Amino acid sequence: MTTLENEITIAAPREKVWAILTDLGALDAYDPTVANAEVTSAQLSGVGASRKVDMADGRHWFSEEMTLCEPTERLAFELTACNFPISSLRHSYEVESVGEGTRVSQRMEYTVKYGPLGVLMDKLVLRRQSDAGIKKFFAGLKEHAES
Repeated sequence: MTTLENEITIAAPREKVWAILTDLGALDAYDPTVANAEVTSAQLSGVGASRKVDMADGRHWFSEEMTLCEPTERLAFELTACNFPISSLRHSYEVESVGEGTRVSQRMEYTVKYGPLGVLMDKLVLRRQSDAGIKKFFAGLKEHAES
């Protein structure tokens, strides 16, 4: 299993950042790696809410479900389907007030497909690409929340 950890401080109130993170259909409004995000569940947010995301590269997609929602504090998603070489993925967030801003910490844990070949792909390519994608997501979140 691979674990990636990132965090960012955003000059915006915690409630605003939380509202952005929990608006499942709006991911494409601030994540430059996403072309489209569509809520696929009857509920729009909270545990059990789900979405399908089409990536900006035009080839990749994933579906995920919110599995943890502690309002304005903690949030987590688990992958339910994808066309990446990933067999399982969970990403969780902690949101905390820092002065007049907000710190968002993310922990992503995933397991690759294809056994030893997948582990090698992860070490050579996937880990670096995943971390770069998270950093782009965070930069977009910061810009969106601060505007």
